[in-house]
Amino acid sequence: MNFLIVPDKFKGSLSAKEVIAAMGKGVSSVFPQAGLYSVTASDGGDGFLDSARHYITLDTIKVHSSDPLGRNMDTEYLLNPETGEAYIELAKASGLELLSQEERNPLLTSTMGTGIQIKDAILKGAKKIYVGLGGSATSEAGLGIATALGYTFRDEFGNLLKPTGANLSKIESISASEFLKDYENVEVYAVNDVDNPLFGTVGAAYVYGAQKGANKEDIEFLDKGLRHVHSIVKKEMAMDNAQIPGSGAAGGAAYGLKTFLNAEFMSGTDFIFRLTGIHPLLQSTSIDYIITGEGKIDEQTLRGKLIKGVSQLGKSYHIPVLVVCGVSEVSREHLIEMGNVDVIEIRDTSRPLSYSMENASVLIEEAVANFLKNCKKR
Repeated sequence: MNFLIVPDKFKGSLSAKEVIAAMGKGVSSVFPQAGLYSVTASDGGDGFLDSARHYITLDTIKVHSSDPLGRNMDTEYLLNPETGEAYIELAKASGLELLSQEERNPLLTSTMGTGIQIKDAILKGAKKIYVGLGGSATSEAGLGIATALGYTFRDEFGNLLKPTGANLSKIESISASEFLKDYENVEVYAVNDVDNPLFGTVGAAYVYGAQKGANKEDIEFLDKGLRHVHSIVKKEMAMDNAQIPGSGAAGGAAYGLKTFLNAEFMSGTDFIFRLTGIHPLLQSTSIDYIITGEGKIDEQTLRGKLIKGVSQLGKSYHIPVLVVCGVSEVSREHLIEMGNVDVIEIRDTSRPLSYSMENASVLIEEAVANFLKNCKKR
Protein backbone atom coordinates (compact mmCIF):
# COMPACT_ATOMS: atom_id res chain seq x y z
CA MET A 1 0.00 0.00 0.00
CA ASN A 2 1.04 3.59 -0.58
CA PHE A 3 0.23 6.53 1.68
CA LEU A 4 0.56 10.27 1.08
CA ILE A 5 0.91 12.30 4.28
CA VAL A 6 0.07 16.02 3.98
CA PRO A 7 -0.69 17.56 7.38
CA ASP A 8 -0.62 21.03 8.82
CA LYS A 9 1.06 21.72 12.16
CA PHE A 10 -0.71 20.97 15.45
CA LYS A 11 -0.44 24.50 16.78
CA GLY A 12 1.21 24.66 20.18
CA SER A 13 2.24 20.99 20.02
CA LEU A 14 3.96 19.81 16.83
CA SER A 15 5.37 21.22 13.62
CA ALA A 16 4.14 19.80 10.33
CA LYS A 17 7.36 17.77 10.04
CA GLU A 18 6.78 16.26 13.49
CA VAL A 19 3.20 15.42 12.58
CA ILE A 20 4.43 13.68 9.41
CA ALA A 21 6.85 11.61 11.49
CA ALA A 22 4.12 10.56 13.94
CA MET A 23 1.66 9.65 11.19
CA GLY A 24 4.38 7.70 9.36
CA LYS A 25 5.10 5.66 12.48
CA GLY A 26 1.42 4.84 12.81
CA VAL A 27 1.25 3.64 9.20
CA SER A 28 4.45 1.58 9.42
CA SER A 29 3.31 -0.19 12.59
CA VAL A 30 0.39 -1.67 10.64
CA PHE A 31 1.86 -1.83 7.13
CA PRO A 32 5.66 -2.22 7.54
CA GLN A 33 6.20 -2.46 3.78
CA ALA A 34 4.00 0.53 2.92
CA GLY A 35 5.28 3.21 0.61
CA LEU A 36 5.31 6.54 2.47
CA TYR A 37 5.23 9.86 0.63
CA SER A 38 4.97 13.16 2.45
CA VAL A 39 4.58 16.86 1.74
CA THR A 40 5.54 19.64 4.12
CA ALA A 41 2.63 21.92 3.42
CA SER A 42 1.21 25.28 4.39
CA ASP A 43 -2.02 27.01 3.44
CA GLY A 44 -0.16 30.32 3.24
CA GLY A 45 -0.14 30.93 6.97
CA ASP A 46 2.34 29.86 9.63
CA GLY A 47 4.98 27.56 8.12
CA PHE A 48 4.88 29.13 4.66
CA LEU A 49 8.63 29.78 4.61
CA ASP A 50 9.41 26.30 5.91
CA SER A 51 7.41 24.79 3.06
CA ALA A 52 9.11 26.98 0.45
CA ARG A 53 12.67 26.39 1.69
CA HIS A 54 12.01 22.65 1.89
CA TYR A 55 11.49 22.44 -1.88
CA ILE A 56 13.47 25.34 -3.33
CA THR A 57 17.05 26.47 -2.78
CA LEU A 58 16.65 29.99 -1.42
CA ASP A 59 18.76 32.57 0.40
CA THR A 60 17.58 33.58 3.86
CA ILE A 61 17.50 37.37 4.05
CA LYS A 62 17.67 38.98 7.48
CA VAL A 63 15.99 42.37 7.84
CA HIS A 64 15.41 44.90 10.60
CA SER A 65 11.67 45.31 10.82
CA SER A 66 8.94 45.87 13.42
CA ASP A 67 6.45 43.66 15.22
CA PRO A 68 2.65 44.17 15.20
CA LEU A 69 2.93 46.85 17.91
CA GLY A 70 5.70 48.73 16.12
CA ARG A 71 8.59 47.52 18.27
CA ASN A 72 11.92 46.92 16.54
CA MET A 73 12.66 43.30 15.69
CA ASP A 74 14.81 41.24 13.35
CA THR A 75 13.01 38.92 10.99
CA GLU A 76 13.62 37.10 7.72
CA TYR A 77 12.26 36.20 4.31
CA LEU A 78 13.51 34.04 1.45
CA LEU A 79 14.92 35.16 -1.89
CA ASN A 80 16.15 33.50 -5.04
CA PRO A 81 18.48 36.16 -6.49
CA GLU A 82 18.68 34.37 -9.84
CA THR A 83 14.94 34.22 -10.52
CA GLY A 84 14.02 37.31 -8.51
CA GLU A 85 11.41 35.39 -6.51
CA ALA A 86 10.87 36.31 -2.86
CA TYR A 87 8.81 34.48 -0.23
CA ILE A 88 7.48 36.41 2.74
CA GLU A 89 5.45 34.98 5.61
CA LEU A 90 3.24 37.70 7.08
CA ALA A 91 3.22 36.03 10.50
CA LYS A 92 7.00 36.50 10.83
CA ALA A 93 6.61 40.25 11.43
CA SER A 94 2.85 40.75 11.86
CA GLY A 95 1.84 37.51 13.55
CA LEU A 96 -0.29 36.87 16.60
CA GLU A 97 2.36 34.57 18.07
CA LEU A 98 4.71 37.55 18.41
CA LEU A 99 2.46 39.01 21.11
CA SER A 100 1.60 37.89 24.61
CA GLN A 101 -2.04 37.22 25.41
CA GLU A 102 -2.29 40.60 27.15
CA GLU A 103 -0.79 42.47 24.19
CA ARG A 104 -3.24 41.17 21.60
CA ASN A 105 -5.44 44.02 20.40
CA PRO A 106 -6.30 44.53 16.70
CA LEU A 107 -7.14 48.17 17.41
CA LEU A 108 -3.44 48.79 18.01
CA THR A 109 -1.63 46.37 15.70
CA SER A 110 -0.30 46.90 12.19
CA THR A 111 1.20 45.04 9.22
CA MET A 112 3.93 47.67 8.87
CA GLY A 113 6.64 45.09 9.60
CA THR A 114 5.53 42.95 6.66
CA GLY A 115 5.57 46.02 4.45
CA ILE A 116 9.17 46.68 5.47
CA GLN A 117 10.06 43.16 4.37
CA ILE A 118 8.32 43.61 1.03
CA LYS A 119 10.14 46.89 0.41
CA ASP A 120 13.47 45.29 1.29
CA ALA A 121 12.80 42.45 -1.16
CA ILE A 122 11.97 44.95 -3.93
CA LEU A 123 15.16 46.89 -3.27
CA LYS A 124 17.14 43.65 -3.43
CA GLY A 125 15.79 42.95 -6.90
CA ALA A 126 12.71 40.81 -6.31
CA LYS A 127 10.47 40.65 -9.37
CA LYS A 128 7.88 38.24 -7.97
CA ILE A 129 6.89 38.35 -4.32
CA TYR A 130 4.76 35.63 -2.74
CA VAL A 131 3.24 36.75 0.56
CA GLY A 132 1.92 33.91 2.70
CA LEU A 133 -1.03 35.18 4.71
CA GLY A 134 -2.37 33.81 7.96
CA GLY A 135 -1.72 33.97 11.67
CA SER A 136 -1.92 37.76 11.66
CA ALA A 137 -2.41 39.91 14.76
CA THR A 138 -4.05 42.65 12.71
CA SER A 139 -7.34 43.89 11.32
CA GLU A 140 -6.36 47.03 9.39
CA ALA A 141 -6.87 46.11 5.71
CA GLY A 142 -3.14 45.96 5.03
CA LEU A 143 -2.67 49.70 5.60
CA GLY A 144 0.59 49.03 7.43
CA ILE A 145 2.01 47.29 4.37
CA ALA A 146 0.87 50.19 2.20
CA THR A 147 2.38 52.76 4.58
CA ALA A 148 5.76 51.01 4.58
CA LEU A 149 5.72 51.21 0.79
CA GLY A 150 4.99 54.93 0.65
CA TYR A 151 1.22 55.38 0.84
CA THR A 152 -0.08 57.94 3.32
CA PHE A 153 -3.45 58.09 5.04
CA ARG A 154 -4.83 61.31 6.53
CA ASP A 155 -7.83 62.38 8.57
CA GLU A 156 -10.24 65.23 7.76
CA PHE A 157 -7.76 67.77 9.15
CA GLY A 158 -4.88 66.49 7.04
CA ASN A 159 -3.10 64.76 9.91
CA LEU A 160 -1.13 61.61 9.14
CA LEU A 161 -2.65 58.50 10.66
CA LYS A 162 -0.93 55.41 11.96
CA PRO A 163 -2.11 52.31 10.07
CA THR A 164 -4.00 50.62 12.91
CA GLY A 165 -7.48 49.25 13.38
CA ALA A 166 -8.35 52.14 15.68
CA ASN A 167 -7.75 54.66 12.88
CA LEU A 168 -9.67 52.99 10.06
CA SER A 169 -12.77 55.14 10.52
CA LYS A 170 -10.74 58.37 10.63
CA ILE A 171 -9.27 58.07 7.13
CA GLU A 172 -10.53 60.68 4.69
CA SER A 173 -7.77 60.79 2.06
CA ILE A 174 -5.14 58.53 0.54
CA SER A 175 -1.91 59.66 -1.15
CA ALA A 176 -0.30 57.30 -3.65
CA SER A 177 3.16 55.84 -3.22
CA GLU A 178 6.00 57.59 -5.03
CA PHE A 179 8.29 54.64 -4.24
CA LEU A 180 6.15 52.10 -6.08
CA LYS A 181 6.05 54.18 -9.27
CA ASP A 182 9.58 52.98 -10.00
CA TYR A 183 8.65 49.33 -9.47
CA GLU A 184 5.37 48.92 -11.34
CA ASN A 185 6.51 45.66 -12.95
CA VAL A 186 6.99 43.84 -9.64
CA GLU A 187 4.41 41.04 -9.34
CA VAL A 188 2.89 40.38 -5.92
CA TYR A 189 0.86 37.31 -4.98
CA ALA A 190 -1.31 37.06 -1.87
CA VAL A 191 -1.17 33.39 -0.94
CA ASN A 192 -3.94 32.13 1.32
CA ASP A 193 -6.76 29.63 1.53
CA VAL A 194 -9.72 31.46 3.04
CA ASP A 195 -12.63 32.94 1.13
CA ASN A 196 -13.81 35.63 3.56
CA PRO A 197 -14.67 39.08 2.18
CA LEU A 198 -13.24 42.22 3.79
CA PHE A 199 -16.24 43.07 5.95
CA GLY A 200 -19.66 41.78 6.99
CA THR A 201 -20.74 38.89 9.19
CA VAL A 202 -18.26 36.53 7.51
CA GLY A 203 -15.61 39.22 7.03
CA ALA A 204 -12.22 39.85 8.59
CA ALA A 205 -13.40 41.40 11.87
CA TYR A 206 -16.39 39.20 12.68
CA VAL A 207 -14.70 35.88 11.87
CA TYR A 208 -11.15 36.50 13.07
CA GLY A 209 -11.32 39.51 15.40
CA ALA A 210 -11.99 37.64 18.63
CA GLN A 211 -8.94 35.39 18.31
CA LYS A 212 -6.83 38.52 17.90
CA GLY A 213 -8.05 40.00 21.18
CA ALA A 214 -11.11 41.99 20.10
CA ASN A 215 -14.30 42.04 22.18
CA LYS A 216 -17.79 42.37 20.72
CA GLU A 217 -17.68 46.19 20.64
CA ASP A 218 -14.21 46.14 19.08
CA ILE A 219 -15.38 43.77 16.36
CA GLU A 220 -18.31 46.01 15.42
CA PHE A 221 -15.99 49.03 15.44
CA LEU A 222 -13.40 47.29 13.25
CA ASP A 223 -16.02 46.11 10.78
CA LYS A 224 -17.34 49.67 10.42
CA GLY A 225 -13.76 50.85 9.96
CA LEU A 226 -13.09 48.31 7.22
CA ARG A 227 -16.28 49.40 5.46
CA HIS A 228 -15.20 53.03 5.77
CA VAL A 229 -11.73 52.39 4.36
CA HIS A 230 -13.29 50.63 1.39
CA SER A 231 -15.60 53.59 0.76
CA ILE A 232 -12.58 55.94 0.68
CA VAL A 233 -10.69 53.56 -1.62
CA LYS A 234 -13.65 53.47 -3.99
CA LYS A 235 -13.91 57.25 -3.98
CA GLU A 236 -10.21 58.08 -4.32
CA MET A 237 -8.82 55.06 -6.20
CA ALA A 238 -11.90 53.78 -8.07
CA MET A 239 -11.19 50.22 -6.87
CA ASP A 240 -13.74 47.75 -5.52
CA ASN A 241 -12.03 44.68 -4.04
CA ALA A 242 -13.86 44.21 -0.75
CA GLN A 243 -16.13 41.36 -1.80
CA ILE A 244 -13.54 39.34 -3.69
CA PRO A 245 -13.36 35.95 -1.92
CA GLY A 246 -10.25 35.97 0.25
CA SER A 247 -9.95 39.76 0.60
CA GLY A 248 -10.57 39.39 4.33
CA ALA A 249 -7.55 37.14 4.85
CA ALA A 250 -5.06 38.24 7.54
CA GLY A 251 -7.31 41.00 8.84
CA GLY A 252 -7.85 42.32 5.33
CA ALA A 253 -4.15 42.33 4.44
CA ALA A 254 -5.13 40.47 1.27
CA TYR A 255 -7.43 43.39 0.40
CA GLY A 256 -4.56 45.81 1.00
CA LEU A 257 -2.16 43.83 -1.16
CA LYS A 258 -4.73 43.72 -3.96
CA THR A 259 -5.64 47.40 -3.67
CA PHE A 260 -2.25 49.02 -3.08
CA LEU A 261 0.14 46.57 -4.78
CA ASN A 262 -2.16 45.14 -7.47
CA ALA A 263 -1.58 41.66 -6.06
CA GLU A 264 -3.13 38.53 -7.47
CA PHE A 265 -4.81 36.07 -5.12
CA MET A 266 -3.40 32.57 -5.12
CA SER A 267 -4.68 29.49 -3.28
CA GLY A 268 -2.15 28.45 -0.65
CA THR A 269 -2.71 24.75 -1.10
CA ASP A 270 -2.60 25.02 -4.90
CA PHE A 271 0.66 26.96 -4.57
CA ILE A 272 2.23 24.32 -2.33
CA PHE A 273 0.89 21.46 -4.45
CA ARG A 274 2.58 22.96 -7.53
CA LEU A 275 5.74 23.67 -5.57
CA THR A 276 5.97 20.09 -4.31
CA GLY A 277 4.99 18.32 -7.51
CA ILE A 278 2.13 16.54 -5.78
CA HIS A 279 0.00 16.26 -8.93
CA PRO A 280 2.69 14.39 -10.92
CA LEU A 281 3.11 12.07 -7.93
CA LEU A 282 -0.60 11.26 -7.81
CA GLN A 283 -0.67 10.76 -11.57
CA SER A 284 2.29 8.37 -11.57
CA THR A 285 1.84 6.51 -8.27
CA SER A 286 -1.08 4.49 -6.97
CA ILE A 287 -1.87 6.13 -3.60
CA ASP A 288 -4.26 4.16 -1.39
CA TYR A 289 -4.80 6.76 1.31
CA ILE A 290 -4.07 10.42 1.95
CA ILE A 291 -3.56 11.35 5.60
CA THR A 292 -3.86 14.95 6.72
CA GLY A 293 -4.65 16.83 9.89
CA GLU A 294 -4.28 19.86 12.13
CA GLY A 295 -4.73 20.72 15.77
CA LYS A 296 -8.25 22.10 15.55
CA ILE A 297 -10.93 21.77 12.90
CA ASP A 298 -13.53 24.54 13.01
CA GLU A 299 -15.68 26.70 10.74
CA GLN A 300 -12.54 28.33 9.34
CA THR A 301 -11.50 24.90 8.04
CA LEU A 302 -14.64 24.78 5.92
CA ARG A 303 -13.89 28.24 4.53
CA GLY A 304 -10.66 27.07 2.94
CA LYS A 305 -7.73 25.92 5.05
CA LEU A 306 -5.24 23.19 4.18
CA ILE A 307 -7.57 20.39 5.28
CA LYS A 308 -10.18 21.47 2.76
CA GLY A 309 -7.62 21.67 -0.02
CA VAL A 310 -6.25 18.19 0.74
CA SER A 311 -9.78 16.75 0.99
CA GLN A 312 -10.66 18.19 -2.39
CA LEU A 313 -7.40 16.83 -3.80
CA GLY A 314 -8.40 13.35 -2.63
CA LYS A 315 -11.85 13.80 -4.11
CA SER A 316 -10.48 14.79 -7.51
CA TYR A 317 -8.20 11.70 -7.60
CA HIS A 318 -10.79 9.37 -5.99
CA ILE A 319 -8.53 8.66 -3.01
CA PRO A 320 -9.96 8.36 0.53
CA VAL A 321 -8.69 10.90 3.06
CA LEU A 322 -8.06 10.43 6.77
CA VAL A 323 -8.16 13.63 8.83
CA VAL A 324 -6.47 13.47 12.24
CA CYS A 325 -7.08 16.38 14.60
CA GLY A 326 -6.75 17.34 18.21
CA VAL A 327 -10.36 18.46 18.38
CA SER A 328 -13.14 18.97 15.85
CA GLU A 329 -15.91 21.53 16.19
CA VAL A 330 -17.40 20.64 12.81
CA SER A 331 -19.95 17.92 12.17
CA ARG A 332 -18.76 14.89 10.23
CA GLU A 333 -21.49 15.57 7.66
CA HIS A 334 -19.96 18.94 6.79
CA LEU A 335 -16.52 17.39 6.39
CA ILE A 336 -17.85 14.58 4.23
CA GLU A 337 -19.15 17.22 1.83
CA MET A 338 -15.49 17.98 1.03
CA GLY A 339 -14.84 14.40 -0.13
CA ASN A 340 -14.41 10.80 1.01
CA VAL A 341 -13.22 11.79 4.49
CA ASP A 342 -12.82 10.01 7.83
CA VAL A 343 -12.10 12.12 10.91
CA ILE A 344 -10.32 11.11 14.12
CA GLU A 345 -9.92 13.23 17.25
CA ILE A 346 -6.85 12.37 19.31
CA ARG A 347 -7.81 14.19 22.50
CA ASP A 348 -8.33 12.16 25.64
CA THR A 349 -11.53 13.63 27.11
CA SER A 350 -10.79 12.05 30.49
CA ARG A 351 -7.64 14.17 30.85
CA PRO A 352 -6.93 17.90 30.66
CA LEU A 353 -6.20 19.45 27.26
CA SER A 354 -2.57 19.95 28.27
CA TYR A 355 -2.10 16.16 28.34
CA SER A 356 -3.23 15.78 24.71
CA MET A 357 -1.04 18.67 23.60
CA GLU A 358 2.04 17.36 25.40
CA ASN A 359 1.52 13.83 24.10
CA ALA A 360 0.26 14.71 20.63
CA SER A 361 2.95 12.72 18.80
CA VAL A 362 2.13 9.44 20.52
CA LEU A 363 -1.61 10.05 20.29
CA ILE A 364 -1.39 10.74 16.54
CA GLU A 365 0.67 7.61 15.99
CA GLU A 366 -1.81 5.48 17.94
CA ALA A 367 -4.85 7.03 16.24
CA VAL A 368 -3.51 6.34 12.75
CA ALA A 369 -2.48 2.79 13.68
CA ASN A 370 -5.86 1.96 15.24
CA PHE A 371 -7.74 3.35 12.25
CA LEU A 372 -5.71 1.28 9.79
CA LYS A 373 -6.04 -1.88 11.91
CA ASN A 374 -9.81 -1.49 11.75
CA CYS A 375 -9.57 -0.96 7.98
CA LYS A 376 -7.70 -4.28 7.66
CA LYS A 377 -10.53 -6.07 9.46
CA ARG A 378 -13.19 -4.81 7.07
